[in-house]
Amino acid sequence: MTQPAASDEAALFKHLIRSRRTVHEFSTQPVPDASVEAALDLLRWAPNHHRTEPWRVYRLGPSAQRQIAELNADMVRANRGERAAAVKLKRWLAMPGWLLMTCTTSDDGLRQQEDYAACCCAAQNMTLALWADGIGAKWTTGDVVRHSEFPEIVGFSPENEFVVGLFWYGYPAAVAEQQRRPPDDYVTDVG
Repeated sequence: MTQPAASDEAALFKHLIRSRRTVHEFSTQPVPDASVEAALDLLRWAPNHHRTEPWRVYRLGPSAQRQIAELNADMVRANRGERAAAVKLKRWLAMPGWLLMTCTTSDDGLRQQEDYAACCCAAQNMTLALWADGIGAKWTTGDVVRHSEFPEIVGFSPENEFVVGLFWYGYPAAVAEQQRRPPDDYVTDVG
């Protein structure tokens, strides 16, 4: 039986996966709320064992953004000095949009692992949905998200949730070219 030609949707889907990049530099063009809402809606369709839907997403407004950026600058200042802290603070305050994803905690180690994996799938859904609208994202897990003050700034309990990632988003000012290893480098045929 002959396979049918790939549909336009399938080709677009493959293009989105291959073209999506982590964006480091954003333009100042505002992102429509509808694009963010659509991405947040699509993240929930990620596979998750026993349908636990362990992700929690926080839309971080200007006050939370500033507090997080200043906390991060304080951490940088302690390690690398005032100049590095000032540069980092300016850069972080320029990020156009901020989301935080957390994962609910579980006393069951296997479930915790499965839930974290589900959150990573949800993050991919979200970033691909944004990318489909021309919006880039950067998923960061820097030291600031592990700081003891971070949960209080955002408003979650570290006993009930842990950080999967802080996501900056906006229209890209530049998109880097990238190469990836071919499947022969990581696929092993067994039996």
